[in-house]
Amino acid sequence: MENSKTFKNLMDAFAGESQANRKYEAYAKKAEAEGKKNAAKLFKVAADAETLHALKEYELAGKVKSTLENLEDGIDGETYEYKTMYPEFIKEAEEEGNKRAVQAFTFAMKAEEVHAALYKDAIENIDQEEEVFYYLCPVCGNIEKVVPEKCHICNVPGSKFIKY
Repeated sequence: MENSKTFKNLMDAFAGESQANRKYEAYAKKAEAEGKKNAAKLFKVAADAETLHALKEYELAGKVKSTLENLEDGIDGETYEYKTMYPEFIKEAEEEGNKRAVQAFTFAMKAEEVHAALYKDAIENIDQEEEVFYYLCPVCGNIEKVVPEKCHICNVPGSKFIKY
């Protein structure tokens, strides 16, 4: 199937729908900041609709595998991002003097390394029955298994972390 036009179309649709989801979430956040509640609500529901489309297309493309395979894929993706993608992005942003992009890419790169390690840990503990909680830094995307005093990547107070 991976050589078919339908597969390519499913993957292109997945990419487009995924990007639309995030774009609409950003628009919703801006509308909320401007006090435009109805527009914010519309952007949020549209973002969720785009997510439904993306998830179905990814599934139909045969990309959702076993949990173990999905964790391994997560490791591969996160490792590529922190070892290859973000270092190049940081270098280019530095060359262009874009300090805000350098900071955003650096935060993301460091967080992606943590994500890869957490996926590895999940594989090692795949049959653990005790529930694990995760805590997300809302600024840099760092994930911890316990609430830290402050984020080791961006220094946000641990009280700001979101529990999952």
